[in-house]
Amino acid sequence: MRPGLCAFAAAASFLGAALYISLVEQPARLALSTRAMIREWVPSNRRGTLMLSVLAVVSALFAQIQFATNGDVRWTIGGLIILASWPYAYFVMAPVNVWLYAIVPGRAVSTTRKLMRDWGLLEWGHVLIGLAACGVFAWALERPV
Repeated sequence: MRPGLCAFAAAASFLGAALYISLVEQPARLALSTRAMIREWVPSNRRGTLMLSVLAVVSALFAQIQFATNGDVRWTIGGLIILASWPYAYFVMAPVNVWLYAIVPGRAVSTTRKLMRDWGLLEWGHVLIGLAACGVFAWALERPV
């Protein structure tokens, strides 16, 4: 088993999922009516958060295993980068999530679309985190110590 390759694969899956959310799911969601948009977002956000969180932890765990194997600190750096998605989600995205969860699905609020657009822009942060982690892991795979 090559834990470094597994760490890279999990980080690439994280990046792919975040890109899918930003490029496909979010534009489709914004095309819906306000009520339908909120009704779709609530379960989708819960599942997406769980999926991205698990991928980040799996990637970081495999990166630490690889670090323990060869002592290359780049694996720890990449693992910490991908784990940065947790505080990012909590401190940056959670305030917008709270406002969106507070909207009663049957009653549209005038600020709902703006909040949803803001949420979509913030979601690009996950893409950047995944891209940075993949870059560090690819570097460590390409030029081993």
